Amino acid sequence: MSSVVRQKVGNGVYLYESFSYRNEEGKPRNKKHYIGKIDPISGDAIYIPEYLARMEAEGRPLKIPQAVISPVLTVQDIRGSTVRSYGAFYLYEHLAEQMGLLEVLRKALPDCWQEVFNLSAYLVSTGDPFAYCEDWLESTEAYSVGSMASQRISELLAKITEAEREKFYHLWCSLRSEKEYLALDITSISSYSELIESVARGYNRDGDKLPQINLCLLMGLESGYPIYQTVYNGSLNDVRTLKTTINTFGALTGGKKLTTVMDKGFFSAKNVNAMLSEKLHTDFLLAVPFTGNFATDLVKSVKKDIDTIRNTIVHGAASMRGVTRLHQWKKTHEIYVHVYYNANKAHETREELYAKVAELHYKALEKPKDFVKNPDYTKYLIIRRSEKESSGFTVNIREDVVKAELENVGWLVLISNCVTCAREAIKIYREKDVVEKGFLRLKNSLDLGRLRVHSERNMNSKLFIGFISLILLSGIHKVMVDKKLYDRMTMKKLILTLSSLKLQMVNDERILFPVTKAQREIYSAFGIKEPV
Repeated sequence: MSSVVRQKVGNGVYLYESFSYRNEEGKPRNKKHYIGKIDPISGDAIYIPEYLARMEAEGRPLKIPQAVISPVLTVQDIRGSTVRSYGAFYLYEHLAEQMGLLEVLRKALPDCWQEVFNLSAYLVSTGDPFAYCEDWLESTEAYSVGSMASQRISELLAKITEAEREKFYHLWCSLRSEKEYLALDITSISSYSELIESVARGYNRDGDKLPQINLCLLMGLESGYPIYQTVYNGSLNDVRTLKTTINTFGALTGGKKLTTVMDKGFFSAKNVNAMLSEKLHTDFLLAVPFTGNFATDLVKSVKKDIDTIRNTIVHGAASMRGVTRLHQWKKTHEIYVHVYYNANKAHETREELYAKVAELHYKALEKPKDFVKNPDYTKYLIIRRSEKESSGFTVNIREDVVKAELENVGWLVLISNCVTCAREAIKIYREKDVVEKGFLRLKNSLDLGRLRVHSERNMNSKLFIGFISLILLSGIHKVMVDKKLYDRMTMKKLILTLSSLKLQMVNDERILFPVTKAQREIYSAFGIKEPV
């Protein structure tokens, strides 16, 4: 008589068929034959084919799914097998499913969504130019889409239509826009091409001398996910794009109200009037620059009263003062004005500037002739020829310039038509750095700092794929922050750790390498079941 028993050996649990019998002396004995093992993830029994065949022959067939039958492999099979990286792509795919990104891609680009996702995953994993994607796919288990050589990618970029991109943005905006405040900003992306209509000379934020496009990006403040992007002519400045962006976003989302958080570059009387008008009416939180009298006058009006415990706002280990006032805007609307003072920042900046000017003054006194035409020195110093001085020059500090530069240091002014509390307004505004981080990832991590395409359609398609990659990067970043994974690893380290999980294909059988403890912890942090 036989029975199936389990035996734990090391970290594994193995299955044996145990036979009871009596030996020649009549003493009870038993012997065991190996018949399989227990899958550590699913808990299923994995039997060897010989045991299943014997049970079948004895009329006691086991109903075991084919997926858990252990294959018999020959040396030739193993030598002819392929091994590919799988763990990182598995994360991208399941994270995209969680976020709703894959469903949106399938609906918007039914004929090429897999190729687009492969390219986006490639950018996240490597940040390299598209030209090397074919090499990456040869070593990575991704969607099977055939060749992704440079020519094929160029054809794909040309194939994606404006209607498909806009359908994606429409679906993605509808999925995400109701859930959070949105931050809006613009960056310059340089291009080598003179054949693209949108490429033009303009104010380049990176200091490049190349012509450029202006890329406008909306990002969710809570999730950090990019919500929408659009391209403008490189010669347009920030303030001229605001109305178009808001109207476009409203059209994409069916008129959902947009709450935008914007930096000082968007402040102008025209922009504020437009956002307050019935035609464009939108909720906003906007920083005000000190280039005019508006912000300066507001600071003067609260300077005497702001420095109290009641006005103190604590953020982590730092603190600042903040007050809110109702303000009449152009005699037609009331807006909320939030004025802040950061004493620590003011003190640090003052000390840094004093030290800088003191050092310049010391060097200029030693060799005034060397710096008489140096703009870094003459900004803060008056260097004049004088026969009365032994050096032939007098050197004096421009105290008025230093005072003017420090006048508004540490002060911040925000205005809003919807945020009524200084504490809430600064919290929202501080989270706006997700836009800057998003641009940084888009231009650096995803190799999109300079566009190497030569048609408007291909440029828009490349930026579109970069946008999808940015969604994936932002999703990974959010989990890493929430689960404190950055305490143990960088994002690059996380991707490398998962990339080391391999998948072997032998005679069309998929054999997954063992999942390590570090990989298991990463999947757990993302709420993703580890691959089996």
